[in-house]
Amino acid sequence: MPEKRPFERLPAEVSPINYGLCLKPDLVDFTFEGKLEAAVQVRQATNQIVMNCADIDIITASYAPEGDEEIHATGFNYQNEDEKVTLSFPSTLQKGTGTLKIDFVGELNDKMKGFYRSKYTTPSGDTRYAAVTQFEATDARRAFPCWDEPAIKATFDISLVVPKDRVALSNMNITDRKPYPDDENLVEVKFARTPVMSTYLVAFVVGEYDFVETRSSDGVLVRVYTPVGRAEQGKFALEVAAKTLPFYKDYFNVPYPLPKIDLIAIADFAAGAMENWGLVTYRETALLIDPKNSCSSSRQWVALVVGHELAHQWFGNLVTMEWWTHLWLNEGFASWIEYLCVDHCFPEYDIWTQFVSADYTRAQELDALDNSHPIEVSVGHPSEVDEIFDAISYSKGASVIRMLHDYIGDEDFRKGMHLYLIKFQERNAATEDLWESLEKASGKPIAAVMNTWTKQMGFPLIYVEAEQQEEGKVLKLVQKKFCASGPYSGEDCPLWMVPISICTSDDPSCAKMQVLMDKPELMLVLKDVKPDQWVKLNLGTVGFYRTQYSPDMLESLIPGIQDLSLPPVDRLGLQNDLFSLARAGIISTVDVLKVMEAFVNEPNYTVWSDLSCNLGILSTLLSHTDFYEEIQVFVKDVFSPIGERLGWDPKPGEGHLDALLRGLVLGKLGKAGHKATLEEARRRFKDHVEGKQILSADLRSPVYVTVLKHGDSATLDTMLKLHKQADMQEEKNRIERVLGAISQPELIQKVLTFALSEEVRPQDTVSVIGGVAGGSKQGRKAAWKFVKDNWEELYNRYQGGFLISRLIKLSVDGFAIDKMAAEVKAFFESHPAPSAERTVQQCCENILLNAAWLNRDAESIHQYLLQRKAPPAMV
Repeated sequence: MPEKRPFERLPAEVSPINYGLCLKPDLVDFTFEGKLEAAVQVRQATNQIVMNCADIDIITASYAPEGDEEIHATGFNYQNEDEKVTLSFPSTLQKGTGTLKIDFVGELNDKMKGFYRSKYTTPSGDTRYAAVTQFEATDARRAFPCWDEPAIKATFDISLVVPKDRVALSNMNITDRKPYPDDENLVEVKFARTPVMSTYLVAFVVGEYDFVETRSSDGVLVRVYTPVGRAEQGKFALEVAAKTLPFYKDYFNVPYPLPKIDLIAIADFAAGAMENWGLVTYRETALLIDPKNSCSSSRQWVALVVGHELAHQWFGNLVTMEWWTHLWLNEGFASWIEYLCVDHCFPEYDIWTQFVSADYTRAQELDALDNSHPIEVSVGHPSEVDEIFDAISYSKGASVIRMLHDYIGDEDFRKGMHLYLIKFQERNAATEDLWESLEKASGKPIAAVMNTWTKQMGFPLIYVEAEQQEEGKVLKLVQKKFCASGPYSGEDCPLWMVPISICTSDDPSCAKMQVLMDKPELMLVLKDVKPDQWVKLNLGTVGFYRTQYSPDMLESLIPGIQDLSLPPVDRLGLQNDLFSLARAGIISTVDVLKVMEAFVNEPNYTVWSDLSCNLGILSTLLSHTDFYEEIQVFVKDVFSPIGERLGWDPKPGEGHLDALLRGLVLGKLGKAGHKATLEEARRRFKDHVEGKQILSADLRSPVYVTVLKHGDSATLDTMLKLHKQADMQEEKNRIERVLGAISQPELIQKVLTFALSEEVRPQDTVSVIGGVAGGSKQGRKAAWKFVKDNWEELYNRYQGGFLISRLIKLSVDGFAIDKMAAEVKAFFESHPAPSAERTVQQCCENILLNAAWLNRDAESIHQYLLQRKAPPAMV
């Protein structure tokens, strides 16, 4: 890594008590005027005040000590690199309180950060702009000069001067709305004083919106704001929010501290959502649900995102991390509890099984790399903050909290959470503070255990073998760091404190033994286990480790997959562990393909989803060979029995998971060129386009991807026309994500050009390019070339944000030739993207790992696929 930039936090001589802030955005010229009147405390005599400030011009500044004359600042020295400004005063500011006044101007930028403009179309077709905010991590300083660090908390009195026909919202409820003296078309809207809070959670929105509202059972006014004319689409999120607030109040035993909460859909929005206190902002697709045109997975996504952001109202907003180093605590916790909340609201989603495939396995994939990082990363300069909004902070964070919750037990966990929130409310805390509260509540060595998971990167592979002795089995467990490149070969191997649970075929859903493994090797005796009973580690796939069984132990587990006596989450974990062991070269890929064939009776959506992901990875790898068709045949063989069982149309009594499974299976078969599926998809697509029979939302993705994959320029034109006509962002995104399936080179170019056109919202360009890269071998080359050729524009568009990391990952991760790794590395050396440095290193590592995997296993995979199809030899 290059030298870290020297970084200093703001000096502590002067700190804010209250910010009085009035902003007047101009929605035509894209500028804003601001007046700040802050009550501040001078803790140490000084003749300067240092604050954060970026892209803002200060016009005048003064300080008035309480009951004394105003002193005008004589100099504003901007340190642009550090996003700071120093105000110099002609005389010393003495200890005590006073008022700091600053008049300033800024611009409503189009970078989706700070105070920015978001483009929308009115129902009559006019293009207009809303003024909205996104401050996390360090962009409040683009809206007003402030002490923009999470530990410098204050209260806020906000007022907005806006056109009288616009909606104006902020964190708190409106207390006053009166005509603006200088212009009869404007009104001044005042909001109530906020609690003590961090700057990154302040928010304001000015635009045109409709809303739906309700009161939660504990009396909080909940509103969901939608684009004009779409209030109906806010009802699902409203229901979820109204159920969720009392759930958290009860879970933490701490009431929601504000009088209201608004959830609002923003057209141009970089993240999925942002938990601003009392005014949560969302991408349209993370909030709006249309009863007819939204698919099951969108509902589930909205429920999870609402659950995540509302959890932050306590964990993050009421108690805030002391510094960005502890960001993982905020995000990991919210990413875990969102599942708890959705499980409470929608038990039929079987959401905890989905957690394993969505978060747990994703985190393990990244964390097995040499270029991973510990959950806790010391962060200095703001440009380093963006980089830690990744799968380690969110998904590994959530996974280790799930493991911790399981280790402590729900009752003590809740007690500890309550202690923590009460002790630190309206203040800041570090990771250690939470461990201390949980330790107090549970009496277990929480800090000692958890430090092994948060302060060192990676996780263990546990090798286990069993020996039958009379009436029981003796198990030998050995832990070593799991590496994506194969067995760990370093000098002193890191150690983890691993909560181990063991079950047997006697009762697969109940732990026969639980033990904390705190050394490299462990011998255990399981009593009363017969020779023909299997033994499985990591019940519920809760422990953050992978397991490698001795061949005979593995052999005995396979029937548990076939007869479904192993619970779904354990079947999933077993298959996923094997796949990653093969990827790392510890076992052979052919052995995994054989196990995959045992899943033919599998009924569970999430198990199929994970299997499908892994086959997709293998498929991408083998697109570099000349037997790509053979793996497509394998995919068709694995998926066609379940495809036939499910059919195309929902049957009476089916639910959420059946809909998800049908979409997954048909899409997989269609893409692989399964003849009957392809014909039916074409027939239904034609009816859909002609308006004879509109496709149900759950069938759209699989049908679209199938007809595109095997389509021509007419198919692509039809898809682009559907995109233009779609009035829901969800439908536009659905189409954008599958366009890359098209396979002719000139059409691939057309899709890439479309990605940067006005038709695609800036935050969605990345998924179009990613779809092309993941769509085919030609697409992969074309997408990478396109990213290189358009780098200036793409980088300028996404600058620091995490979208640039996502773009890089999606466009190069699928390569499998050593020289591509060198090419990617060289490109980013000459075109640096500081916030994506680690991503680039991870991608290069992945390319080399893919190449090694291909060299190692391609031939044996090919042989296996051929002999599967060969007629049995004559004897």
